[in-house]
Amino acid sequence: MIIERQLLRKRGMSILTLEALAIAVSFDANNMWVKLADGRELGVPLAFFPRLANASPAERKRYQISGGGAGLHWDDLDEDISVPALLAGHVDRSVRTRKRPRRVA
Repeated sequence: MIIERQLLRKRGMSILTLEALAIAVSFDANNMWVKLADGRELGVPLAFFPRLANASPAERKRYQISGGGAGLHWDDLDEDISVPALLAGHVDRSVRTRKRPRRVA
């Protein structure tokens, strides 16, 4: 167990992140809400996931929980989200929070 924790820390994760398992997903106008098996609920802005943000409410409802709760999948949208990655603050890598200014030589 000590070795596992050391490896997790090395990768920037904790045992709390690794053991987070989703049991349900819901949405409001601006957020995705992930209910976890341990009673926590994680709210994530839809803006972080463009495919979900642009999806219809019906498309958002058609999700699957995979890996015993470690993953969320929307087949129609080709979207896969890792629950431990959400807790670690990782979002869709195609999202840019701000444009960087061009360098002029």
